[in-house]
Amino acid sequence: MTTAAPVQPLPVVGAGVVSSAGYGLAPLAGAPAPGAAPEPAAGADAAYPPRPLRPVPGFKAADHLGRKGIKNLDRLAQLSLVACKQALEAAGPAAAGKDPARTGVVLATNTGSIAGYSDLLYETLTLDKPYLINPGKFAGSVMNCSAGQMAIRHGLKGLNATVAGGRSASLYAFRHARLAMAAGRAEELLVGGAEELSAPTAWAWHHAGTLREAAPVGEGSAVFVVRAEETPGEPVLAELLACEVGFFGWTGVNRRAGLGRGLTNGLVTAINRALERSAVAAEDVADVSLGAGDHIGLDRVEERAVRLALGRLPDPVRVTEVLGETYSAGGAMQLAALLARWQGSPGSGKPRIGLITSVGHDGNAGALVVRERV
Repeated sequence: MTTAAPVQPLPVVGAGVVSSAGYGLAPLAGAPAPGAAPEPAAGADAAYPPRPLRPVPGFKAADHLGRKGIKNLDRLAQLSLVACKQALEAAGPAAAGKDPARTGVVLATNTGSIAGYSDLLYETLTLDKPYLINPGKFAGSVMNCSAGQMAIRHGLKGLNATVAGGRSASLYAFRHARLAMAAGRAEELLVGGAEELSAPTAWAWHHAGTLREAAPVGEGSAVFVVRAEETPGEPVLAELLACEVGFFGWTGVNRRAGLGRGLTNGLVTAINRALERSAVAAEDVADVSLGAGDHIGLDRVEERAVRLALGRLPDPVRVTEVLGETYSAGGAMQLAALLARWQGSPGSGKPRIGLITSVGHDGNAGALVVRERV
């Protein structure tokens, strides 16, 4: 059996987070802390279903981006742009000095702005003539609008990719970024995920029956500045090691055992492969950031897979208890929460190893290994 060569660590030099807990990594340092995020009364807005909601409180893009160029941007693009701006500012002057042609964007979002689609469709059905719709809103009807806006606003001319993959979309984005850098297609990438909260998405979750009744639906964006090589003397938040993802098929949930065996085995495979390619032993994993805690059946699939792969379940980070279900942005939020934990609780001086896992009802699963920089 051939052993895969270890991957080259990718330094993370900046992070931007917009979530119901607040802005940046710091508000996530206490996760899990259910109830820490503002939560309006269920059903307070008749347009939404009677379940908990976790919007970004008082979000106004103009407060962060200025008023120019945001009039026709949907909420998803606005959340992405604010997180992008924060990440670049956190990365410092070195980020601005990078070659724009070698700097790009890889963003996870499964459908783009569902609210934007719905509004545009509503106008075609209700206006006197369908072609009287606002043409400025049409750009938002494509799912790669947010990634494009990030590049346009900051003059980034490198690769630009929008990645879908259900709940595992963010891990697919990290995997795509790693492959692109390994192929020499970029020197710096803004990588992450975004999801907006809207009435259509909230109702979709409410009727799907996959979330627990008390599980909140949230929104937000987390974006990270990732380099192919670090600049000497530059502060580094962490290093991204191997990321393994795949479609493993959904064989159904045994309602007594709560297990989807095919998906469990698939996630075990992804974890083992990621650890092998990271040259990390299972016993060296100090923290695991889980994402399926509010999903009926999936939570047991995820925890069982971690136990099988590591031989135990390390003290988990459960950011969904704070932010709610953020779907395609979930993996990026899990990474943000892990980094926040490390910043909020200094270690022994030895770099800690973290594991981020993701599973979805669609059969996608993945694992990302992260190493603390001390």
